[in-house]
Amino acid sequence: MDNDAYGHVNNVVYYSWFDTVVNAHLIEHGALDIEHGATIGLVVETQCNYFSALGFPQTVDAGLRVSQIGRSSVRYEVGLFAQDQPLTAAKGHFIHVYVDRATRRPTVLPDQLKAVLEALR
Repeated sequence: MDNDAYGHVNNVVYYSWFDTVVNAHLIEHGALDIEHGATIGLVVETQCNYFSALGFPQTVDAGLRVSQIGRSSVRYEVGLFAQDQPLTAAKGHFIHVYVDRATRRPTVLPDQLKAVLEALR
């Protein structure tokens, strides 16, 4: 997204990037079907710390890891980096609770999802 009035990417965009990083990884590894899957992840907590501004048209790289896996929940941690920079411009986390698509009640993490998550731990 383009820069805001202050000349940098607005803080709400960082959360969008976090969501994109996680969902893209899960989709690419066959652990999430956003259109037809029986299990979906709902964000129940999110947080971000900002260390330096990012701006368009700067390239942004992201690092992803999983710090906790529960029965039905996962804590993802994401670092955002200006291209070729060793320090994070921002770091954050969000927690997904995985629920049954129809009932929206928490459900046990599917085996395929757990395998993909374990590889990120």
